[in-house]
Amino acid sequence: MSLRPRRSITPAVVLAVVVLASCRKEHVDAYGNFEATEVTVAAELGGRLLAFGLEEGDRIAKDSVVGVIDTIPLVLERQALAARRAAAAARTRESGANIAALEVQASIAERDLARTERLLKQAAATAQQGDKAERDARMAREQLAGARAAKGSAQQEVAALDAQLGSIDDKLARSRIKSPLTGTVLARYVEPGEFVQAGQPLFKLASLDSLTFRAYVSNAQLTRLKLGQEVRVGVDRGDSIATMPGRVTWIASAAEFTPTPIQTRDERADQVYAVKIAVANAAGRLRIGMPGELTIGRDSAGE
Repeated sequence: MSLRPRRSITPAVVLAVVVLASCRKEHVDAYGNFEATEVTVAAELGGRLLAFGLEEGDRIAKDSVVGVIDTIPLVLERQALAARRAAAAARTRESGANIAALEVQASIAERDLARTERLLKQAAATAQQGDKAERDARMAREQLAGARAAKGSAQQEVAALDAQLGSIDDKLARSRIKSPLTGTVLARYVEPGEFVQAGQPLFKLASLDSLTFRAYVSNAQLTRLKLGQEVRVGVDRGDSIATMPGRVTWIASAAEFTPTPIQTRDERADQVYAVKIAVANAAGRLRIGMPGELTIGRDSAGE
């Protein structure tokens, strides 16, 4: 077996490594972690979960149906309401036809009353005829008013049943569990066949196409930052640091003490400002909770 000669590390190489390391540390302005806006999707009504087809790590599109809650009781209730609504609508049509006939009768009765009153003035009709004409006209008016009231009541019943049917249809639509956004499933809390209550969490997801890097900067560093500013965010790739562009989306309006996981005990005595940096993650290499480092451009001071 042949032995290859070992290469000795010259002092110049050691010095270059130390200088590069010190330069990299010098250019890092802050450290932090990546986070995402997590959304917990809950059941909007109670019932047995008939289907629930997703797993942790699945990527789902906005408005895609991922599960269904049993709707048989709602369907039966809707059928009963639809039958009542049809009956009320039939009464409405019947009342309309009855009103038309009573309007004709009332018109005739009013004309008979007017003619009888003229005859009474001329002494050409008896008081009994006058009383009968007045009674007929009054009865016709009352019957017409009753028919109109019955039609109004039937119309109100139809409107009330329409509202109930609309509520049932809304519940039927909400029995289909949909994703509120395009994202990745982070956790699943239930299994198919379970009985769920309204408001019970079903799964949690987040959009990972763009993550937020939260870091903490000092008051001196804060003067070099502004909303919308382009910065660099670096993440550890094992033997190197991969940097990527980011944009400042939020700067805290008040200072706070440095969070415990970020700095040493002595440094936590200082007050810092939290900032959020939006970083694109189309390749999916970034993860929630991953540590990173913030580098502010050296030409950003004094803006």
